[in-house]
Amino acid sequence: MEAMFDELAAALREPRIDVSATVRAYALNLAGKLFLGIAIGVGIGIGLAIAG
Repeated sequence: MEAMFDELAAALREPRIDVSATVRAYALNLAGKLFLGIAIGVGIGIGLAIAG
């Protein structure tokens, strides 16, 4: 039981920065924005084609 608290205290003392997770989250965010922009552009294009 005491070892669990020691491990928890050690984990709270020195947070580890996972660079690959940060890069992955940034890339996923960028891909989502790109996909949303393409979807909006295609939707506007289809709307203009129907209206025109």
